[in-house]
Amino acid sequence: MSLLVIGSAAFDSIQTPSGSREKVIGGSGVYAACAASFFTPVRLVSVVGEDWPSAYTDRLRTRAIDLEGLEVRPGARTLAWSGRYFENLNDRETLDIRLNVMGEEYRPLVPESYRGSEFLLLANGSPVCHLDLLDKMAKKPRLTVADTMDFYIQNQPAPLRKLLPRIDGLILNDSEARLLAGEKNTITAARRILEMGPAFVIVKKGENGAFYLSRQAIRLIPAYPSEEVVDPTGAGDSFAGALMGALAASGRSDPESIIAAMARATVVAGYNVEGFSLERLETLTEKEIESRLAAFRTMITF
Repeated sequence: MSLLVIGSAAFDSIQTPSGSREKVIGGSGVYAACAASFFTPVRLVSVVGEDWPSAYTDRLRTRAIDLEGLEVRPGARTLAWSGRYFENLNDRETLDIRLNVMGEEYRPLVPESYRGSEFLLLANGSPVCHLDLLDKMAKKPRLTVADTMDFYIQNQPAPLRKLLPRIDGLILNDSEARLLAGEKNTITAARRILEMGPAFVIVKKGENGAFYLSRQAIRLIPAYPSEEVVDPTGAGDSFAGALMGALAASGRSDPESIIAAMARATVVAGYNVEGFSLERLETLTEKEIESRLAAFRTMITF
């Protein structure tokens, strides 16, 4: 079924123990859409400046991503982020971020052909933009999931609280869950978030995997044990995109389908970290995904 993704398209400058890259293609929407495209057709809503290379757009088109919703704004500059990862690759430092065209004035342009999408991923970004997009939908999607982070929890708390009752699921990491809920225990925090509106919460725990929590169930999916980690950038966005891509492909949103989609999302995110930017996702094949998924299924069966 149709999947609509809204998120950023950006220039990333990255330093890791494995090397560095300057102004490579990135952004939450880009990673999420690419990851989702392994499972289902994707529509992307985002905005870039006139400095955005047409070659980057062409790379997204090779993934069969519908780019009618990619706005190129004359006279503006594209969001730019630079960061450095430390030796353990779990910790990073943001060196610079320039929101540019994705600043507070941004309101998404949503093509009419997108407004009936059945599945909707609000990739990591401003809850103000997310609310604006929801208001432009022609009907309520069958499943709406949002991804958020500490920046928006701290700097846009009111719009985020307004967003939570309008979504079905929320994805965030364990420290962000505790920050949002004001709780020290991650499980308690996730239960508090359910009281804020969503029907389920998926909490990412890095190398310890992720867990799903609803009012009826709790399930844990471990991380795939990757031997090669080159660049963790976009891993969380790839997880969210692959999750929603798998669900849209199945046309289902029940708990068991979400757990199965989380396994696929974990595998895709594990591939994503094996290269800088989109390098690994662009060479990844469906056969590789299925092969690793089979191995992963064996690992977690007892």
